[in-house]
Amino acid sequence: MAIDFNKIVEDFRRLNWRDPGTWPVLPKLAVLLGILVAIPVAAYFVDWQGQLDELGRGRQEESKLKDAYVIKKRQSVNLDLYQQQLREIDTQFGALLRQLPNKSQMDALLVDINQAGLGRGLQFELFKPAAAEIMKEFYAELPIQVKVDGTYHDMGAFASDVGQLSRIVTLNDVSISAAKDGTLQMEAVARTFRYLDEDEIAAQRKAQQAAKRGGRR
Repeated sequence: MAIDFNKIVEDFRRLNWRDPGTWPVLPKLAVLLGILVAIPVAAYFVDWQGQLDELGRGRQEESKLKDAYVIKKRQSVNLDLYQQQLREIDTQFGALLRQLPNKSQMDALLVDINQAGLGRGLQFELFKPAAAEIMKEFYAELPIQVKVDGTYHDMGAFASDVGQLSRIVTLNDVSISAAKDGTLQMEAVARTFRYLDEDEIAAQRKAQQAAKRGGRR
């Protein structure tokens, strides 16, 4: 059966919009179908879209909370292991800290470094600790300019002796050149460290807080 589209268009043109009861069946069905489609579309944009967006945000939040729960659950299960690792770290830190001298022991350490060179037959031309320490968060660093004359073997033995001291001492910026008398001359910066006592740490933190407050002004 062929559909006469021209007749359908003509029926719509003749519609009396003030009296829908007189409309033919086809226009009535078309308008009804349009209303049925328009109602859910309008409802989506007016109300449902916001609810769907809120539902999507709720699902994302639910996913985040689930992930956070899984992480916290794993942490609680491994709490004993974490506490054991923390105790081991504290022990290792304490062992390293004990390798640093305190302020009263620094002079004795400087003597040990000097004696390590003299004990290997080296001649000191320069042994000059820096005028001021370099302050860090938990320790202070003291650079020492060193210049010695001797043989290559004696210099190597001196470096080994310094590395075996009971306190931490490092040799940095090492350079070796020929001396005038035919021996070798080594220049280096020996760095030694000491831990800060509680008063020094408190004073340093107080100075940092004061600097931060000054920076905000």
